[in-house]
Amino acid sequence: MANEPHESERISFGLFQREQRSLFGEILDWMLTPLLLLWPLSLALTWFVAQSIATKPFDRALEFNLQALTPFVVKKGNAVSFNLTTQARDLLRADDSDLVYYQVMGPRERLISGEGAFPLPPEHGKPVTDRVLLRDDVVHGEDVRVAYTWVEVGGEPDQRVLIQVAETKGKRSTLATEIIKGVMVPQFVILPLAVLLVWLALVRGIRPLNTLEQRIRARKPDDLSPIEESFIPQEVAPLVSSINDLLARLTASLTTQKRFLADAAHQLKTPLAGLRMQAELAQREDNPQEIRKSLQQIARSSARATHTVNQLLALARAETTGRALPSAQIDLAQLVTDVVRDSVPRALEHGIDLGYEGPEEMPEICLMDGNPTLLQEMVRNLVDNAINYSGRNGMVTARVLFDRFSGVQILQVEDNGPGIPENERDLVLQPFYRALGTNVDGSGLGLAIVHEIAQQHGAAVLMEDAHPEAARRGLKVSIRFAGRKSRDD
Repeated sequence: MANEPHESERISFGLFQREQRSLFGEILDWMLTPLLLLWPLSLALTWFVAQSIATKPFDRALEFNLQALTPFVVKKGNAVSFNLTTQARDLLRADDSDLVYYQVMGPRERLISGEGAFPLPPEHGKPVTDRVLLRDDVVHGEDVRVAYTWVEVGGEPDQRVLIQVAETKGKRSTLATEIIKGVMVPQFVILPLAVLLVWLALVRGIRPLNTLEQRIRARKPDDLSPIEESFIPQEVAPLVSSINDLLARLTASLTTQKRFLADAAHQLKTPLAGLRMQAELAQREDNPQEIRKSLQQIARSSARATHTVNQLLALARAETTGRALPSAQIDLAQLVTDVVRDSVPRALEHGIDLGYEGPEEMPEICLMDGNPTLLQEMVRNLVDNAINYSGRNGMVTARVLFDRFSGVQILQVEDNGPGIPENERDLVLQPFYRALGTNVDGSGLGLAIVHEIAQQHGAAVLMEDAHPEAARRGLKVSIRFAGRKSRDD
């Protein structure tokens, strides 16, 4: 169907949806995920600790029972016997929750008393006397805890007797289960409470962001005032500062555009009004000579309007996109000679002696980075300005100077016109300002364009009298481009 989105558009939209994340959700995930992962680990550790706690007291009781049986192993002649009293037998059977087994085994694995199905300990081949050992084992298919030791009867090593006492693990499991319940039950209550507290803390912590969002959303479209930073958290302050900086630059840009549009409308109003008036006069006239004069005036007004529009476009390009335009290595000498060569016909038309002083081409080490379109526009405006204000039989000289060692390059354009008073030289760099008393048609944009392009290339604009001692002092405009060291810095 025609209205279905293209496959690439659907993919792009899906990627955009996946990439958009919630800061609140991400912080909540990073805080709760470790908590939920550590909870099972905590339970496992609790289980092992509970098993250890439950085992120790019963192990001691088992060792006590084993040591209580040791005195009943006696030697009569060459035979070893085990005489268990009734009280000792009752002690072994006193536990109602667990079963107790015992075994007394003499040399050469001869059963003296107790359970015959008792498994042998792993140290049976290398018995350890007078030391109680513990192990886990199985008797009659039940898991038991075993305490065992070897006793030397009559002080003879070959008469070692193995005594083992085993107890099922009912009491131990019961005690471990009770310990785990005592730990787990509070955790089941604490964990949801901890999740709730984390959620509430995040809601409270992120509230200033919501307030900031509401204040920005409530602003009017024309409100570009800085955002107040007093209520902003420290972590968000750099973001708000960047937004305020953007708002300041946007305000300056909009102010420039509004001024540009107002000045452009003002500058175009005069030639357009002249065009309209001359056209109306030509319609009323019957005399061919008068009609011819009106048409000539229309041509001059249209040329003036075209020149003003071109300069406005050049100024707009220099102010808004100078840094975005492509950059290349520029031979300043060749660029100036090309502009001078193109301006010769216009200079001859005005009776101007136009010349160039400097090298035909720059050494390779002195080539500079810049935008050729803007730099050519800058040189052309300087030359056009000089031609306009020199008057007939005037003299205009374009000059390029350079220092091979530092890389500093200077472009100079001088004329022998009326010059610009020193107190107005900063003002003429502003758009649409024109020095008084020149009586020359112009829009007041030439030097403003020169100044803007020079700034885009890190150059400085200097103005001085070209002929201080003459009646017509003229004007020398110097554009000084930074050397290699300054550019590197």
